[in-house]
Amino acid sequence: MPDIKLRNQPFDLSFHPNESVLYASLLTGEIKAWRYDDETGSTSSAWSVRPSKRTARSVVVEEGGANVWVGGKSGALFQLNAATGDMVQERDEAHDVPINRVFCVNPNLIATGDDDGVIKLWDPRQPEALRSYNQHFDYISDFVYFDDKRQLVTTSGDGHLSVIDIRSNKATPLSVSGDQEDELLSIVPIKGGTKAVVGSGLGILSIWNRKQGWGDCVDRIPGHPASIDAIAPLTDDIIATGSEDGMIRVMQVLPHKFLGVIATHEEYPIERIKLDRNRKWLGSVSHDECLKLTDVEDLFEESDGEDEDEDAEMEDGEEDKEDEEEGEGEGEADSDSDSDAEPTVKKMRKNKGGMGDMGRTQAQNDNDDFFADL
Repeated sequence: MPDIKLRNQPFDLSFHPNESVLYASLLTGEIKAWRYDDETGSTSSAWSVRPSKRTARSVVVEEGGANVWVGGKSGALFQLNAATGDMVQERDEAHDVPINRVFCVNPNLIATGDDDGVIKLWDPRQPEALRSYNQHFDYISDFVYFDDKRQLVTTSGDGHLSVIDIRSNKATPLSVSGDQEDELLSIVPIKGGTKAVVGSGLGILSIWNRKQGWGDCVDRIPGHPASIDAIAPLTDDIIATGSEDGMIRVMQVLPHKFLGVIATHEEYPIERIKLDRNRKWLGSVSHDECLKLTDVEDLFEESDGEDEDEDAEMEDGEEDKEDEEEGEGEGEADSDSDSDAEPTVKKMRKNKGGMGDMGRTQAQNDNDDFFADL
């Protein structure tokens, strides 16, 4: 697993959507870029700039990959050239308090959220914010966008989730959830965008069904021993979670199953995790002053030998059953069939212990067995 050692604590990371380039924001206000090899993950420095002397908390690349947006403790919003790091434009007083999260909705719309719960929408072509929202009273932790309904969903430390219709000119949210009585720290879409999973301060994952509205979650998944500060979707129903205990776990959602631990930052809290454009490298940053790249491409490949053995056993079992039934009576037919079973493609070898205890000791043992199998 390639590691990038840093001199200061990283707070966020972002992958370029079209190129093998990785960006990170640091405690010192620096923004660093590296090129990495798609196969080996080896990295080389591309550029480093310091648009502000205060902490850079959030960094994100535009959908087209031309620019990088940065927000941080100064409350300023910066737009940098993704290829060179040169300053494109700067909004010195974008927020009155530190910006905690920046999100690119589309090339002409940027969302920012600050420590007081204020959300602002920006058009890069205009100096002032388009709209400002005040439905939250604590820090904005994460954003996710659903293009089919043009809805921007926000999580906050105040325990509420809110939905903004970006087509509306009104500075009021479409809906605000009930109080979840816990800090909501991260959110990602699952199941083809029909549902969302949210991480919380108490280590509980909550499932939200878009068809049933955003008033309350429809399911809760306990098991994490510490807060779930970051989530990255690996497939439509498998996610990676970054926790305060420094471990990156992989879980299947609906049905729920703990699959294993794929990386660790020792006991340092994980700030953010992101998946690259090829869905091969999972990047993670933590308080250990390290940016880690974990290869997740092979985690979903079952060996051909195992598949062939399972198929052979299934066929042998069916043949034996048919022979027994033919001996009892030729007129009887076998009513059971496995022909309708859903095929499993690129599926991770699953931990047979179910959810169980996802604490450090148990998870580390499962992790050793997991990588031994690989």
